[in-house]
Amino acid sequence: MLKIIKILIKKIFPSNMVNRVFETLNIHFDRFSIKSYSQEGEDLILNRIFEQRSSGYYIDIGAHHPLRFSNTYLFYSRGWRGLCIDPSHEAIALFKRKRPRDVALEMGVSNQESELTYYMFDEPALNTFSESLADQRVKTTAYKRIGTRSVPVRPLKKILDEVLLPGTVIDFMTIDVEGLDYQVLESNDWSKYRPRIVLAEALDDEAGERIRSFMAMHHYKVIARTFNTEFYEDGLKP
Repeated sequence: MLKIIKILIKKIFPSNMVNRVFETLNIHFDRFSIKSYSQEGEDLILNRIFEQRSSGYYIDIGAHHPLRFSNTYLFYSRGWRGLCIDPSHEAIALFKRKRPRDVALEMGVSNQESELTYYMFDEPALNTFSESLADQRVKTTAYKRIGTRSVPVRPLKKILDEVLLPGTVIDFMTIDVEGLDYQVLESNDWSKYRPRIVLAEALDDEAGERIRSFMAMHHYKVIARTFNTEFYEDGLKP
C-alpha cells in the first residue's frame, strides 16, 4: 500500500514538492511518534501518566474545541469519555457533533452561581470572563475583541452533583479558563470530587503561587509543568 501511495504522490505533485510530501507522511505515519492535540503537549504528559489506558473519565473546563488545543481528545480517540464545559455556543455544538460520548455543557464555571460578562476575541482561545485580561490582550496583542455577552456560571460542585453518576472515578481534570482557574478550583467540593490529576493554568507568578497554595491545602502536589500549565497529583490516593 505504501508503495502505491508513493507512486501516486509522484504523479500528482510537482517534482520539487515530492520530498516535502514524503517528509510530512513520514511524520504522520511514524510508528515511533505520538500525535499531540494540546497547545503545549499536555496530553503527552497525561499519556505517560495513564500509560495508554483504553478507558477512563476526564473533566475538561474551558474545553474550547473538540480537537484544537485539546488536552482530552487524545484520550477520547482511545475510548475515554467525560464532561466538557465551555461558554461558547459554537464550541459546544462542535463537541456534540464530533464527540457524542462526552457530555457537553454550554456554561461557565465560577465560585458563585450568577451571570458574568464573556469577552470574545477573533481568536476564540483568548475568550475570557476576566475584564482585566481582556483589556490587556487588546493592548498587547494583534487580536481584536469582537463582542461580549452575558453567560450563566455555576460552581463546579453543583454541576458534578447533577452530571456524574454515583461512583464515577475522575482520572483527570483540565482547566483552561483564561485567568479564572482559581475560582474554578475554589468552586469544587474536594472532599467529594478528587481527580487523580488536575491541570490548571498559571499565567503569571502571583496566580501560580495562589493556585499552588490552594492545591497544597487540599493535599495535591505539583508533578509536572509546561509553559503555562501545572499538573497536580492527589497526595491522598495510594
